[in-house]
Amino acid sequence: MTDAAQPDLDARTRELDRAHVFHSWSAQALISPPVLAGGLGSTVWDHAGNRWLDFSSQLVNTNIGHQHPAVISAIHAQADLMATVAPSTASLPRGEAARRILAHAPDGFSKVFFTNGGADAIENAIRMARLHTGRDKVLSTYRSYHGNTGAAIVSTGDWRRIPNEYARGHVHFFGPYLYRSEFWASTPEEESARALHHLERVIQSEGPAGIAAILLESVPGTAGILIPPPGYLAGVRALADKYGIVLILDEVMAGFGRTGRWFAFDGYDVVPDLIAFAKGVNSGYVPVGGVIISDVIAADFDETVFPGGLTYSGHPLAAASIVGALDAMESEGIVPHAAHIGSDVIGPGLRALQERHAIIGEVRGEGVFWAMELVTDRDSREPVSAGAMAELKKGLFSAGLLPFVQDNRIHVVPPCVVTEDEVAQALSIYDDVLGKNNEG
Repeated sequence: MTDAAQPDLDARTRELDRAHVFHSWSAQALISPPVLAGGLGSTVWDHAGNRWLDFSSQLVNTNIGHQHPAVISAIHAQADLMATVAPSTASLPRGEAARRILAHAPDGFSKVFFTNGGADAIENAIRMARLHTGRDKVLSTYRSYHGNTGAAIVSTGDWRRIPNEYARGHVHFFGPYLYRSEFWASTPEEESARALHHLERVIQSEGPAGIAAILLESVPGTAGILIPPPGYLAGVRALADKYGIVLILDEVMAGFGRTGRWFAFDGYDVVPDLIAFAKGVNSGYVPVGGVIISDVIAADFDETVFPGGLTYSGHPLAAASIVGALDAMESEGIVPHAAHIGSDVIGPGLRALQERHAIIGEVRGEGVFWAMELVTDRDSREPVSAGAMAELKKGLFSAGLLPFVQDNRIHVVPPCVVTEDEVAQALSIYDDVLGKNNEG
C-alpha cells in the first residue's frame, strides 16, 4: 500500500473505466465498479486508502490471498529468465507445475493439458471425452456454471446459457439441492437417491450410446455452494461406469484448498476421468487453467494427434506462479488451515448469525466455501428480492467488506489464508448489516 493517499487516481481510474472498459455480465450504463489499487492477504484498498476485507476472493480465486511473496517472487524470477515460450517446446516451469499438480491428483493420472483459464479447460475436457468415446452428448446440471466459451456456457445451467446456446449436444438435468428439492425429498439420503434415479432416467431417455460425458462441479459454486449429499458423487461415478460415460469433474472454483482439501472430490469417495482446474491453482496471479487427464484417456493420444491447442498453453509466467503458489500452500499448511477456519470459525459463526436473523434460511459450506441463503420467510422459503440483495451488497461494501452476492445468497468465500480475527470482523459486519437492512 502506498504511504500517501491519492484519491485523484481513483477518479482517474473511474473516468478511464467508464470511458473505455466493457464489463462482463453487465448493462454498461448501469454499473459503477469499485476501484481497487492494491491488496495484501485478505485485504484490498483503493488509491485513497479505503480498505475492505475481501470476502469474495475476487471471483473466488485468490485462495493464497493477495500479493503472496512466494508467488510474486516466482513470477519475477521467471520473467527475468524467459517471459514467454511456445507450447510446442519443453519448458522447465511447465513441467514442474504439472508435477506439483499431479502430486495432489488420484492414482492413475500422469498428464496435464494447460489452458488459459477454467472455461477453456472445460472446452478441452469435453473435446477429450467426445474423442475418447466417439459420442456427442454432454449431460450437466441446471444449477451450474462452467465458463463463458462455446461448449462451457451451453453446459452451464443458469440464465447465462440461454442467450448463448450455439454449441451442440448438451442436455441438462437437476442435481441435488435439498433446501429446494426438485424430488420432494426430506432427508439428504432421499435427495441423493432420488437425484440419482432422475439422472439415470435422463441417461436412459437420451440414449446412453450417444452420451460422451457427465460434467459436474464437485461442489457447485456460483449456483449456491451446494454440498453433495451422501453417496451422490459416488452414485454418479457408478452410473458413468454402467453406461460407459466419461465423468468430468469441474474443480475450477472448488479446487486447491477452497473446500479445505486439495480437490473437493477428495471428500466424496469418487475419482473422475478428467479434472478441470484453474483459479486456486495459482490464485489467478497469471491466467491459467488446465485438464488433469486419466492415463486411460491420455493413452488415446499416444499415436493419434490431439486436435487442440492454445498459444499460451503452459505459459512460463503462469507455470512459475503455479510452482510458487503450490509450494507455499504446502509449506505453510494453507489447505489444512482453510479446513480449520471453515469447521471451527466460519461455520459456527454463520450458524450463530442464522439463529439471530430470520432472513437467513440456510447456511451451508465447508472450508472457505460457504453461502447464506436469504429468504423473506423461513416457512415458504421465498427468496429475498434482487432489490433487497442490492441494498445488502451496498451496505456490506460501505461497512468495509467486499462481498460475493449471487441471486438471493451471500457467499462467504475469503482467501484460504484468512485469519480468525478477520473472520470475526467479517461476521460482525454481516451481523450489523443484516440487522440494519432486514429486521423488522
